[in-house]
Amino acid sequence: MPDLLLELFSEEMPARMQRQAAEDLKRLITNALVDRNLAYEGAQAFVTPRRLALHVVGLPAAQPTLREARKGPRVGAPEAAVQGFLKSAGLARIEDATIENDPKKGAFYVATIERPGRTTSEAVAEIVPAVVRAFPWPKSMRWGEASVRPDALRWVRPLRGILCTLATPHDAAEVVPFAVDGIESGQFTRGHRFLAPAPIDVRRYDDYVDALMKAKVVLDADRRKAIIAEDAKSLAFAQGLELVEDEGLLEEVAGLVEWPVVLMGEFEADYLNIPPEVVRATIRANQKCFVLRDADGRLANRFILVSNLIASDGGAAIAAGNARVVRARLSDARHFWLTDLHDLPDYKDKSEKPLDQRLAKLEALEIVFHEKLGTQAERIERIETLAREIAPLVGADVALAARAARLAKADLVTEMVGEFPELQGLMGRYYATHQGEEASVADAIEEHYKPQGPNDRIPASPVSIAVALADKLDTLGGFWAIDEKPTGSKDPYALRRAALGVIRIVLENGLRLPLTGPLGAAVWGALLDVEFAREDEAGAVVHSLEKRGFPKGPELDEIVGAVSRAARRAQVPDDARLAAITRSLLDFFADRLKVYLRDKGARHDLIDAVYALPGQDDLLMVVWRVEALGRLLDTEDGRNLLAGYRRAANILRAEEKRDGAGAFAGVHDPAKLALPAERDLADALAAAGAAARERAGREDFEGAMRALAGLRPPVDAFFLDVTVNADDPALRLNRLRLLGELREAVHAVADFSKVAG
Repeated sequence: MPDLLLELFSEEMPARMQRQAAEDLKRLITNALVDRNLAYEGAQAFVTPRRLALHVVGLPAAQPTLREARKGPRVGAPEAAVQGFLKSAGLARIEDATIENDPKKGAFYVATIERPGRTTSEAVAEIVPAVVRAFPWPKSMRWGEASVRPDALRWVRPLRGILCTLATPHDAAEVVPFAVDGIESGQFTRGHRFLAPAPIDVRRYDDYVDALMKAKVVLDADRRKAIIAEDAKSLAFAQGLELVEDEGLLEEVAGLVEWPVVLMGEFEADYLNIPPEVVRATIRANQKCFVLRDADGRLANRFILVSNLIASDGGAAIAAGNARVVRARLSDARHFWLTDLHDLPDYKDKSEKPLDQRLAKLEALEIVFHEKLGTQAERIERIETLAREIAPLVGADVALAARAARLAKADLVTEMVGEFPELQGLMGRYYATHQGEEASVADAIEEHYKPQGPNDRIPASPVSIAVALADKLDTLGGFWAIDEKPTGSKDPYALRRAALGVIRIVLENGLRLPLTGPLGAAVWGALLDVEFAREDEAGAVVHSLEKRGFPKGPELDEIVGAVSRAARRAQVPDDARLAAITRSLLDFFADRLKVYLRDKGARHDLIDAVYALPGQDDLLMVVWRVEALGRLLDTEDGRNLLAGYRRAANILRAEEKRDGAGAFAGVHDPAKLALPAERDLADALAAAGAAARERAGREDFEGAMRALAGLRPPVDAFFLDVTVNADDPALRLNRLRLLGELREAVHAVADFSKVAG
């Protein structure tokens, strides 16, 4: 059984595309093989900066022969019908067909047609060119003289060669012959661009891997990552240092080299006076290098770089060259840092702190947050208003929460964040600390973006919680107000992540925070900015002031802005629209909470049962109810109560279809309780229902569930001894009302109709 070896050799491809490209190559080739009835035993894809490779083992030598039995005309049919059958079946004479008998239709001709399968080589020669031409690169290019043709081959970088062989363990390997846009397949590859550039004759996979290793190419990306990590740790340990591990950078660097050589560089210790995150971001982003720390956990003035060369001087010149670039970048970063700590040079009011000056700059620049939701400055106003409302609900100081919300986005216009956007929030904390803000304010400026993923930490201090919730709720309320909601797999504004962030902050901090109020406030604030025609109002103000001789200039602009903001806040959105949008957002949170709880192991039907109750906007209380319901249904009494509830609900549903919805509303008449089982159930319902409602009212859901579980014996006895649909209409109505009371009592804690099983 032959093995397939395929290599697509090109100029260096971007590291970020390599893993996916290898998976795509494997998927597309193997799927095409299976579609052609060429089953295989295993496949493995590899990628380096210059090559995509695939090894498929255990292929058959050819496609299987297909046999088809084709039914022909009846025996004795006209000659024209017989000749047409012979032609379609590829037979020379009718004697080559067999005759079969059908009890109903009589004897008829049958031709057995065999279609020998093509060889695997022929199939591969058809598959590979099609895959190459349609390869799903995120970005691709044409090159050379052929690039002027619209049908020219596109590849991520110029494709230079194709190696494609089929080899069996004992027979000679064969080249699979084909061509793609003038590039003919063959048996040659090349090693390292500088260390072993000569062509290499390859026939089978084992030869291929060994030859590449000798030619200074490590084919397996995971092996390259392991080499880099091990050598970096060893080199750091030898200097009494520790590698600051970075999986993302390790993956990227492994995609930049074919023969990794780990070296160490050094820079002046003075640069460590700037924040360590800035040092790391500078070295990582600009030079793709790893930082090191000393035994005390502080950053060291050394770094790890990965070369693609074995240098004659042991890499000294390469390390020195990288160090020169690192010094220059760190010098720029130090300049940004020092500039941001001081006043803006052209700002008039030097009594304001640097971050406040940047906030004024952000307002003056009118940086747009979203074309329908206004500027960042307008968004800051909304977040500050929300933070003030949320702060008392989470135990935060209102003034500190408002101050943190006011400054949360000010670092967006600092030099450092302009250079390293990934440091937004973090740099705001540094600058806030430097200008003497309260520690809780500085922390909130950094933490208001968190959590940014399922594994990211959440804000834990009250001020940070208030600002983080305000930021995320404003995002959700704003985009719901302009009807920009997630659809299917599309979520361009990361609204699912924002909702999950709110859920995690609330639940993991154990917060009692009904969402209706904050969500309504977020939507209301967004609707104000959406609905207010700022241009019309501002234009009216300008016209009025100019008529009165007020000169144009910054003062006029400031007055117009103040009037515009005041007028905008005076608008009142439509109550019905506000309520509808808020309900839609609550439904979205319900869906996100279900996802969150399912990931934690909760049953989706129990979540539905709790959420079916009205007014479920307190996330923590929903979780408590779900947990209590799960514990109840894990007991024998709980399961039997569920069975009794379902029997009662089914009877009520059937009778309500006949008598109309609400026909059995109201309480039963004690005087019409004819049987002991009826009276026992009525007494138990009165006690258990009252206890369940009282305990649920004080949020003792466990106690409410236990009270309901006590209904099991009288419910069982009722259905055993009582005929609900009695001949006497008065008795029937009374008994159905009793079942209705049972249903309502159970619904005090959850809608059992949503429980599966």
